[in-house]
Amino acid sequence: MNILYAVLVLGGMGLLFGLLLTVASRFFAVPANPKRDAIREVLPGANCGGCGYPGCDACADAIAAGKAEPNACPVGGADVAKKIGDIMGVETTVGEKMVARVICQGDLANCRTKFQYHGIEDCVAATTVSDGNRACKYACLGMGTCVKACPFDAIHIDKARMIAVVDAEKCQSCGKCVAACPKNVLSMQPISQPVRLECRAAEAGYLVTDNCRVGCNGCERCMLACKFDAIKMVNHLPQIDREKCRGCMMCYEACPTHAIWADLDNRKIARIDKKVCVGCGLCKRTCKFEAVAGELRQVHTITRACTGCGECAEKCPKKCIVMKVRDHTRDANAKLGTTAEPILAVKPDAGAMATPKPKPQYSPEIQAKIDAALAAKAAKEAAAKAAAQSAAPVSDPKAHTEAPAEIKAAKETKEETR
Repeated sequence: MNILYAVLVLGGMGLLFGLLLTVASRFFAVPANPKRDAIREVLPGANCGGCGYPGCDACADAIAAGKAEPNACPVGGADVAKKIGDIMGVETTVGEKMVARVICQGDLANCRTKFQYHGIEDCVAATTVSDGNRACKYACLGMGTCVKACPFDAIHIDKARMIAVVDAEKCQSCGKCVAACPKNVLSMQPISQPVRLECRAAEAGYLVTDNCRVGCNGCERCMLACKFDAIKMVNHLPQIDREKCRGCMMCYEACPTHAIWADLDNRKIARIDKKVCVGCGLCKRTCKFEAVAGELRQVHTITRACTGCGECAEKCPKKCIVMKVRDHTRDANAKLGTTAEPILAVKPDAGAMATPKPKPQYSPEIQAKIDAALAAKAAKEAAAKAAAQSAAPVSDPKAHTEAPAEIKAAKETKEETR
């Protein structure tokens, strides 16, 4: 009987508390936000913090409240941003995907080691001992702090080289590895950029070369090689302007230490559609690398000296130039100089060399303008020559034969002394 009373009491208490909770939920209920719930369903749920909020719930709250943009989630990318934009009723544009890059090549083979480190396998712990065991204070220590911070398994340590390596396909742009690195070796950069600097050693050249064989020595060759004014030297390091860079990769070719990386697998080359080309010569005048061959009013061709900058394709009035990924390396010796001589596959014979090259044919109107310009130039030179002859002073022939009185007196005195 006692057990029955206990069951009835507990059941009554449960029923009473349930009724109280039901009434409380009715009176103290928080109005649901359908947009917020829909946004939360769209978000990937990684809770990585790459958006700047503690997790996906906080990010959904911020987007629904208008405190964050629909493209705030870097992990979701363009697809998630578009879905959130549709929910919010706004158009959303997503920039190029950003991935983490290791701005260092100072592995064991290239960067000098100060001492053998035996301790906790962590970069933060290693920096407490003489700022790490690498001679370059900007070098990657390769002890895996970034690996532990990455929630997507997109980064690992090459044990043979002792340097961090990022898998761009797995990287979700959360930036947690960048925040965790105590040496600031990692940086978020666009995935498709054609060139990038892989050195952070902001020191004088001789200090860099003493510590690392592939560090930037500040020689400024990359800046001089760039014909688009896209590189400036800041604190001994080249700073690449992404807006001006056209991906010609001449900075990579000029760098003596290979501190600049280039995406050679996707390097472009211009191709001219011979059926459409009218031989206007604008591409040849535009090319800064002397890679276009052809005479006026004749079909032009692109040589292997093309760098793939694409400027000729933009200037072509007939739009007959397209940029394609090249299947061979660039040949810097294939440039034509200031002439339009074609690059020959075989050496021509003596007869062909002796035959003079015919002059290009011009229309009567253009030929008349050329003849008038040449006649005006000849008349101007003749007038200048006549003016110079009339202004020349007449010399006295006796001045070269008779010596001054002082010289004659000196000669007579010398003869008397003898």
